[in-house]
Formats: sequence, structure tokens, C-alpha cells
Amino acid sequence: MINDEGIVIREHRNAFDVETDTGVVVCTLRSKLRKTLYYPERDNRYHTVENVGQIRVINPVTIGDQVRISKQENDNTGAIEEVLPRRSKLSRKAPGRRRVEQIMIANADYLIIVLAVKNPVPNIRLLNRLLVAAEAGTLTPIICLNKMDLWTSESPDIQETYKQVGYRIIPTSALTGLGIDELRNVLSRKISAIAGPSGVGKTSLLNALQPGLGLKVREVNRSTGQGRHTTSYLAGHKLDVGGLVIDTPGIREFSLWDITPEELPGMFPDLSKHIDTCKFHDCAHIHEPGCGIKQAVEEGLISHGRYDNFVVLYEELKGNW
Repeated sequence: MINDEGIVIREHRNAFDVETDTGVVVCTLRSKLRKTLYYPERDNRYHTVENVGQIRVINPVTIGDQVRISKQENDNTGAIEEVLPRRSKLSRKAPGRRRVEQIMIANADYLIIVLAVKNPVPNIRLLNRLLVAAEAGTLTPIICLNKMDLWTSESPDIQETYKQVGYRIIPTSALTGLGIDELRNVLSRKISAIAGPSGVGKTSLLNALQPGLGLKVREVNRSTGQGRHTTSYLAGHKLDVGGLVIDTPGIREFSLWDITPEELPGMFPDLSKHIDTCKFHDCAHIHEPGCGIKQAVEEGLISHGRYDNFVVLYEELKGNW
């Protein structure tokens, strides 16, 4: 057996492709990773799990993880022995009733949140959840408004609202090539993840960013107006300009993980700068008198839509804690 280190670039059916300096090694999980889960929580310690009921994360290894592996001398197979400390992660509550974490991406520099200006209609609720999750996981979010070739004067004005907050917006069209060079330059020599609902054109963007990639593209369902899943598993794609882009399956459900209601206002940049103007230090910014955030909403300094999304998330988190 030979010991080595590398980055997980693909996950499919409990197998992991790990890119090392000497090539890609197809790895399984060493059994101890199912009992001793090493993943950087806030205390950054090992968590020894005595039984399945204690597990708080459903996937101890994910795309982007730096790992230590042992590999066979005569072929390209091996086992993941340890996950190295993460510098960032995108997490959500795993779908289902159990309260467990699903780590979607690790060690990414950027989270590219893709929305279509039309077909399907922009999912603003999901956008705000992903922005909060990026803030919590120390990723830099970039909003990519795709299908700009379908833009009309009746399209939702997302750019102005989120530019005022301070987020970077890149309008793109895989059909016309708008914004592709700008997006490629951003992704160059970085680890980035592309996320968003099904049907917004994530796969088409990847094909435009890296000619010759040849990923399969599917159209939006005409009867429901919803996207169809093209990507069914996590996979990283290397760019000729350098860097790794992680493609994620279309997201239909995204519940925040490990964020308290008290922490939430600090993850809305447009709200957080008004917190110090509140009359009470423990203001929840919902019903309290003398709330600086509510006053900023009334004065037009904070978008009503953004504030309404904050309230929905606050009540959701309050019910979880």
C-alpha cells in the first residue's frame, strides 16, 4: 500500500475519484470514517460516533475535500483514510425528518448561484438561502443571471436589488456568449461550485466555459415550468484556464444548517449594518419597537422582499432551535 494525498473531484454511488499528483485514484471509504467522523465544526475536533443515532452528518467525505488515502501499488484503486481540515463548506439540513447535516461542497472559494431571468422564473427564496449558507460556510457568493437572451422589460429586477446589497452580479447567456469570458476569468485558478434550481442552465454554462466538455443538457418541462435534473451526482470539472468547477444537481429543497436565529441578521449584509441602531441589544427585528432594521425597511434602505425573506428564515430557524 502507498500513502498519498489528493482532492475529491467526483462522488458517485459511494465511490470517490481522488486526484493526486500522480493521477486519479478511485477510492472507497475506510470503515473507520463511518465511526470516527472528522469534519471541521466550530470546535474543529474529532467526533467519535458510538451508534448511528449520534451521527449528525450523512456524508463524512464530499467533493472538494482534501484527503489522505492509501492506494494499491499496481492499480488506481484505494481507500480514503482521513479528511483534512476544511477552509470552507456549503451545508444544508439533509432532506428528510432527521436533523442531520449534508455537506454539499468543501474548500470552494466561490459559490456561483445561477438563476434564469425566465424559464423557469427566478427562485428568490432559494437565492437568499444560498447566500446565507455561503456566508455561514465562508464562501464568496456570486449571482449569475443566466438566459439573458430571454430578458424583457417585464423580467424581475434582480440586478439592482442585489447590487445595492453588495453582491457581485454576472449576467450570462450560454446561447449568445454574454458574460462567459467574465465568468471564466473569475473561476480561473480557483475552486468554485455552481448551484441553483434545475433548468436554469448550469450545464449549458459549463459547456460554454469549457468547450469540448459535452455535458448532456435537458429542456425545462413545458407543462410544469420546472427544470429537469441533468446532473444526478456531484462532479468537478477542470478548466483549461486553471481551476476546478464543481457541478451540483438542481436544488429543490434547501434548509439552513447550524445557524441560530440570533446569528441570521449578521448573514444579511444589508440588515447587519443597521443592527447597532436598534433600541434593544437583544432585538429580534420582527415585532420589537425601536428596531433600526425595520426603520431602514420603511425608509427604503432595505428591500421589502429581502426583509420578508429574512422573517421567513428567522421563524423557520426559531422552530428548529
